[in-house]
Amino acid sequence: MATTLPADLQSALDTAIGGLPQQALARSVDRLSTRYREGRAASTPILGSDVDVAAYAGYRMPATYAAVRAVLGEVAVFAPEFSPASMIDVGGGTGAAVWAAADTWSSLTELTVVEQVEQALTLGRKLAAGADSAAVRSATWRRGVIDTRTPLPAADLVTLSYVLGELPEAARERTVRWLAETAAMVVLIEPGTPAGYERIAAARDWLLGMGRSLVAPCPHERTCPIPRGEDWCHFSTRLPRLGAHRLIKEGTLNFEDEKFTYIAASAAPVSRAASRVLRHPLKRKGLVSLQVCTDEGVLAETKVTKRQGELYRSARDVSWGDAWPPAD
Repeated sequence: MATTLPADLQSALDTAIGGLPQQALARSVDRLSTRYREGRAASTPILGSDVDVAAYAGYRMPATYAAVRAVLGEVAVFAPEFSPASMIDVGGGTGAAVWAAADTWSSLTELTVVEQVEQALTLGRKLAAGADSAAVRSATWRRGVIDTRTPLPAADLVTLSYVLGELPEAARERTVRWLAETAAMVVLIEPGTPAGYERIAAARDWLLGMGRSLVAPCPHERTCPIPRGEDWCHFSTRLPRLGAHRLIKEGTLNFEDEKFTYIAASAAPVSRAASRVLRHPLKRKGLVSLQVCTDEGVLAETKVTKRQGELYRSARDVSWGDAWPPAD
């Protein structure tokens, strides 16, 4: 099932971008996409102009929203007692993560986006001004950089999406610890590439070293069984290309698949999935084969046959990235 932007955000994004010169947007998209694919740390802000920010919002906001919404949905399932009132999104750009969080938890009342590019904050405020969610409308948009020397204000939820890879390698551990020190729940998301996974795998180790409880996607807190350098743990969510997003993409497809990797950790003990589906299920007549990571910390193949009745019907509906068996 595709993850679409909320209608109010889609409308605001179309309005904000629709009047801008398409050639200028296209040039910015080409430059930004090339820069992000390079995967190197940023010594200066990647977004340098109003057009860059608008292009980024149209190009990346739908995919970022879809990935963050998928991840936070897993957190909500496996930490059902977690009912956050406050959230800080660090390096939040135009605010995709706060929209996703507000869509996940109605308990949120205090949303803060910290971003170094003033033009991104300006567009984020503009998009949020007409939001249906009161929490999004009243969000705080604060200019700032990641500064681990200054304690981050306490918050129930802290998120960092697609930012670790832009930091110098030497700063990443300090940043993860800084984010987690005062957060009840910390969520880190990176591109679903081998390099993105390596960053998340390292963050997983740092969070465990701080005594944090893993929520998702891992069904265990043992050593990750995926061979480093040979494979990587990542997931995918499908989103439609609509309005300004489709115009900017200039693609023939009316959808795209956003691949991402992530870790969510809690300051309090939580439940976890019994196992996690790591690949597209192989579905044949009367048989479903699942490649899973189990709560024993091993990779395994689980076969479910038609003779297993309700479990088989569940297996026919399961997707890559889902918990197995499905959470109640």
